[in-house]
Amino acid sequence: MNENLIPQDGLRLTVNGTQRPASAPPDTPLLWILRDVLGLTGSKFGCGLGVCGACTVLVDGEPVRSCMSTGPEVAGKKVTTIEGLSSDASHPVQRAWLAEDVAQCGYCQAGQIMTAAALLARNPRPTDADIDAAMSENVCRCGTYQRIRAAIHRAAAEMKS
Repeated sequence: MNENLIPQDGLRLTVNGTQRPASAPPDTPLLWILRDVLGLTGSKFGCGLGVCGACTVLVDGEPVRSCMSTGPEVAGKKVTTIEGLSSDASHPVQRAWLAEDVAQCGYCQAGQIMTAAALLARNPRPTDADIDAAMSENVCRCGTYQRIRAAIHRAAAEMKS
């Protein structure tokens, strides 16, 4: 066994409600553990520097750049990926994204959706300023920011009713 790997039974991550073993070097970014080890490919590699947000997942309900976190850093915490938000796109944010036709190329959307879901979990009635502040670190190269804001307002209204 390679000494540079955390033994498979040594690192257990709770991902999307299920505890999963993960064998990877301790400095492996969570993004690569999710994608390459666990087969959860919804989170995307964008910049690798934590500035674009394409790799955003929730860790204990808070948005985290998975390219900047490691498996050991999130061990013992609850990790939620886009696959865990809902398996059938039934989460209010996902439905609002579809209704507002937010995605253009779609590459950043998993990170955008996860950030929006975290915002609505802590602030169910966000203002435009709240949305802009929460989403400011997620980059959409297609520039669908107005539709993103509209989708968040739509999801908030749906969640309220």
